Amino acid sequence: MTAKISYDDVEAGTELPAQTFPVTRATLVRYAGASGDFNPIHWNEKFAKEVGLPDVIAHGMFTMAEAVRVVTDWTGDPGAVVEYGVRFTKPVVVPNDDEGAVIEVSAKVAAKLDDQARTVRVDLTATSAGQKVLGMSRAVVRLA
Repeated sequence: MTAKISYDDVEAGTELPAQTFPVTRATLVRYAGASGDFNPIHWNEKFAKEVGLPDVIAHGMFTMAEAVRVVTDWTGDPGAVVEYGVRFTKPVVVPNDDEGAVIEVSAKVAAKLDDQARTVRVDLTATSAGQKVLGMSRAVVRLA
């Protein structure tokens, strides 16, 4: 599968469609099962607070994966992501209620990198509860 977005149609500053991703305790339990990461900070409120966290927090890799969905949905091809990295700046706190938390993600093309390889750098901004949860969130993407 090839990215649906054409390199020729994209310029630095092109904004990708923003998205929001809900996160509940049930989401975290499903992710723990899929990833094998059963650290109690992701499901046990008492333990999370004992180790100094405000409450249960989402897995960092889950948060990272949700954020890059903005890019993969935009390209139409997860394989178009050549490189992706983030710094974890704040945890996504997931309260034990019917609403949970929300991760809000926006992104824009920061630069065209290589005309021959047809790659661009996409910078992402991910927040939850008004706080930036990922820093230096960048993806290198190969476009059609």
